[in-house]
Amino acid sequence: MPGDMILESREVSKSFGELTAVDSVDYQLREGESAGIIGPNGAGKTTFFNILTGLFPPNSGTILFRGRNVTKMSADQRVRMGMVRTFQLVSVFDTLPVLDNLILAVVRADTKNRNVIRFILGSSHTSQMEKVCMDTLEMVGIADKSRVLTSDLSYGDKRKLEIALALALKPRVLLLDEPLAGLSDPEIADIMELMNSLKDRLTLVIIEHKISQLTGLVSRLSVMHEGRLITEGDPDDILRDPVVRRVYWGEDDSSDDT
Repeated sequence: MPGDMILESREVSKSFGELTAVDSVDYQLREGESAGIIGPNGAGKTTFFNILTGLFPPNSGTILFRGRNVTKMSADQRVRMGMVRTFQLVSVFDTLPVLDNLILAVVRADTKNRNVIRFILGSSHTSQMEKVCMDTLEMVGIADKSRVLTSDLSYGDKRKLEIALALALKPRVLLLDEPLAGLSDPEIADIMELMNSLKDRLTLVIIEHKISQLTGLVSRLSVMHEGRLITEGDPDDILRDPVVRRVYWGEDDSSDDT
């Protein structure tokens, strides 16, 4: 069962010139919850993620994480507090082996080692750190590819590596931005299996256009449209909501995937 409030936005807004991308959004997430955010293209979902995680400052409003006001904190500070995200496009270092990608992520997040880049590339990283990183790769199913150059991975395995990078930072909340984007059907099945295993370990928030995949994964769906959070609730109820069907698919379109 979900626990105490872990992440909250209050009256959060963000504009770019005359465009209001996020408009007075109130959002609450409880520890242990798995939640989805859906909406048509341009609804403001990714911008809202960027505000929550510190990549964009809001024009107004407040972000609370574990009861603390983090509105003016940097993305790095939020990561160290346990708020970690992935991106729509896979973001990994193709020129490094898989394992070194993970070690680099851990060291960069550790302020004590922030300037010790040689720690990554030589033999100076500890066997304990390597073990932790290997355990994380095992968790996402690519431990057997730890020495493979990242550029040689399939796109699905790169997505797994990106999730491993996030997990290596020991998140309390993991925010996944379209984790199924660009994947084949078998790759989608693999990532869905991984996300189902993760929801029992930590708090998840997922933006995804393949809504049929979300309904069995999350306990709550929130719907954004034109920068506003227009409704939220049980996934099945949300998908039957006539307002949601109109803004997401159009009145005469009953398909449930994009």
